[in-house]
Amino acid sequence: MDQAARQTLIARYIAAYNAFDIDGMLALLHDEVRFENHAGGELTVATDGRDAFRALAEQSRDLFSAREQRVSDWQFGPDRTVVDIDYRGTLVRDIPGGPTAGTVLELKGRSEFGFAGDRIAFLADYS
Repeated sequence: MDQAARQTLIARYIAAYNAFDIDGMLALLHDEVRFENHAGGELTVATDGRDAFRALAEQSRDLFSAREQRVSDWQFGPDRTVVDIDYRGTLVRDIPGGPTAGTVLELKGRSEFGFAGDRIAFLADYS
């Protein structure tokens, strides 16, 4: 997949994410997609396969009343594409031991994408 096709695919994925469109996100993923979330240098969540990704996406959707990822930079490697992300989300409910409903989270991070055919086969978020 060339650089332009990768950029289009990632942009479509992020647009679906921002719109809480889980079916739209899943349509862009390989059946055996690997997802990882890393926070503070630790792997906090990992899933394998579209069904496990769907379950996680549905849980995440229910935490936020609004959310937005914006790409601030693109880096294209031979096998992976890394994007720097500015993230903003508003919690819809309290997180036990954490922030309360209505809290606006603003983070900077990066997402790493890998591909198989014309689908996203690997996605890792780092914050």
